[in-house]
Amino acid sequence: MMRLPKFTYRVPRTVADAVKMMSDAGAEGQFVAGGTDLYPNMKRRQQTPKTVISVTRLKELNQIAGDGRSGLRIGASVSLTDICEHMLINRDYPFVAQAARTISTPILRNMGTIGGNLLLDTRCNYYDQNYEWRKGINFCLKKDGEVCWVAPGSRKCWAVQSSDLVPLMVAVGAKLKLVSTLGERVVDAAGLYNDDGIDYLRKRPNELLTEIQLPPRNGWRATYKKLRRRGAFDFPVLGVAARLDLSDDGTVKDAKLILGGIAPAPVEVKEAEQALIGAPLDEERMQAAAESCYMKARPLDNTDFLMNWRKQMARPYVLRALQELREQ
Repeated sequence: MMRLPKFTYRVPRTVADAVKMMSDAGAEGQFVAGGTDLYPNMKRRQQTPKTVISVTRLKELNQIAGDGRSGLRIGASVSLTDICEHMLINRDYPFVAQAARTISTPILRNMGTIGGNLLLDTRCNYYDQNYEWRKGINFCLKKDGEVCWVAPGSRKCWAVQSSDLVPLMVAVGAKLKLVSTLGERVVDAAGLYNDDGIDYLRKRPNELLTEIQLPPRNGWRATYKKLRRRGAFDFPVLGVAARLDLSDDGTVKDAKLILGGIAPAPVEVKEAEQALIGAPLDEERMQAAAESCYMKARPLDNTDFLMNWRKQMARPYVLRALQELREQ
């Protein structure tokens, strides 16, 4: 049985208390909400904080406010189950609830939070093992080792960004509010993620994600499609998030196509977006966009399924997403 290492558990009453505790803890501190990612990592000794600061009881982080007209603000500690079931989200942002329903299982969605999913640790077949297994292969570049076993000649870690909500938040232009003892800042979701399996977040270590801000709808539409072996529980080995803004005559005014589960950060395929913008959403344009996504996708052999097959599946999954948006 894998056991948690010893740590000090702290429960702040306010956001100000939380960031002060983190400032005091320094590099040995870690925020936790549902713990569905952090605690397994601690059991595997991938993360070993001396101080764990729970933010689940902070009122500010458990609220949902706004609507599709003005934009929606979601606290970072709102559970994935609440995201799936909330009336306003299902009415005005149904694609967010749809993507949240694909995450893990009902029991884990009761614990996991939207903020936790957006800050999910990167994953890899060589990294997501117990301590003894990783020690047996002499560890890996992401933790305690000097070699990336996915690409031994590379000095970069290729662990995969495996959140289901990240590609969608990037596609719809969500903004994220971060707070620390230095103050607060709001960043675009697209700017938070870094193409490196170790340094995968452009977030200061002492910053707390407090709020997700969804833009007003204004007629645009979005969806998310996920490839995995089983119909539940599994992480994505390919995710496709699509957003389209159509004019009254069906011309695509703006488009976003984001691939997840194939690289350390979400991948925007600008060639696919340009293939759609300025023309009707017809079969020829959708096929061109799907082909561009296939060309851009370069998965490595560090998750489930053969990497070449995962690359090939970019075509049909992009087509499914675009066809769904056309039918809407």
